[in-house]
Amino acid sequence: MNRYLRLLLVWLRARRSAHTPSAPSPGSPLGEYRTTLRVMPNDLDLLRHVNNGAFLTLLDIGRVDMTLRSGAQSALDARGWFPVVVGESIRFRRSMTLWERFTIVTRVLGWDERVIYLDQRFERTGRDGAVEVVADAWVVARFLARSGGTVPSPEVAELFGLDPVSPPLPEPVVTWSRALDLAHRAV
Repeated sequence: MNRYLRLLLVWLRARRSAHTPSAPSPGSPLGEYRTTLRVMPNDLDLLRHVNNGAFLTLLDIGRVDMTLRSGAQSALDARGWFPVVVGESIRFRRSMTLWERFTIVTRVLGWDERVIYLDQRFERTGRDGAVEVVADAWVVARFLARSGGTVPSPEVAELFGLDPVSPPLPEPVVTWSRALDLAHRAV
């Protein structure tokens, strides 16, 4: 399935039910947002499992779904703000194959003055009925203004209805971010 068709379907689903049992209350982006999809033929590589690049594209769809269902997308559009990924790290644990159902779980971990940190993971139900983590990722995003320049993360947090002061970030995320110098060299 084409990436844009998938985005359209996610957008329509989000519009139909901005608040679902799988989503926190609108305006609560610190909760987990769950985006359920199915592995499609164009997600596969020559070995017939999901290509590593397809995982990154699917993470984009999970973030779009979170922004739509949190109710923040219209406010972002009105201000002309948009996110760009400035860093990400993903760990693959299991393969996924054609037609498998999976869920992308997305949540905001916190922010500093320049960037926002997210945690995303792919889950599926295993043969024994237990939830398996297929892959997990940390993503760092920066918000830009269409008129030019960057948007400080505390302003974005306020747009989402949050306190401009971030909750504490997990130490492994801070260490990873420092190692890549993400907070200082971001877009």
